[in-house]
Amino acid sequence: MQKEKEMWYAEWFNTPYYHILYKDRDYQEAGAFMQRLTSFLQLQKGDTILDLACGKGRHSKFLNTLGFNVTGVDLSPASIAFAKQFENETLSFKEHDMCIPLAERFDAVFNLFTSFGYFETENDNIRTIKAIKEELKPGGYGVIDFLNSHYVATHLVESEIKVVDGITFHIERKIKNNYILKHISFSHQGTDYNFTEKVKALTLVDFKSYFKKAGVTLHHCFGDYTLSPFHKETSQRLILIFG
Repeated sequence: MQKEKEMWYAEWFNTPYYHILYKDRDYQEAGAFMQRLTSFLQLQKGDTILDLACGKGRHSKFLNTLGFNVTGVDLSPASIAFAKQFENETLSFKEHDMCIPLAERFDAVFNLFTSFGYFETENDNIRTIKAIKEELKPGGYGVIDFLNSHYVATHLVESEIKVVDGITFHIERKIKNNYILKHISFSHQGTDYNFTEKVKALTLVDFKSYFKKAGVTLHHCFGDYTLSPFHKETSQRLILIFG
């Protein structure tokens, strides 16, 4: 895995500003997606789920309310420290690098809300999928919820301003060297901040290549949180179910 200085996500995701900027995420939509997904996978109450790159644990907490035994892991110490307040006998959180497989085995491993494609090297992407494979029980399912990079490219909003909690975020987007870049700048309490989110513009073809190299099989491909079929031109998401 690349050195810490190259890991933009380790810095940005660990700041309070990341969570301020994205505080308007649709929790109702996320909950409905978890209900549909677990029902589609025929998961039963008491089954084990790994929420890979869980952030502050919004999906983990909801999955736990559905009766699942959930482990949430993330690279951000601040996010995990926050999430730990919600722990119980069937919900736990810990810091973890998703390139490295956990010792435990799960009925399902979920990687949600475009928490993939951050790495600089193809090898780390493949390592992550191999790790998911190792973390699955026999017959278990891995799920990657990614953006549809073709849709993003054709609907790119190059510039916008968002004011959240009194902070004015200036956002610039572009696609360069097959990466989707989002530059975020703002000032708060007399200090200027600049962060850049960088996600590889992976396609279904790319994922199929990764899956082949990792030795897993793609079972289903959906294009939104209602689990509609994936269409390259119109789908906003690329949701992959494999094992």
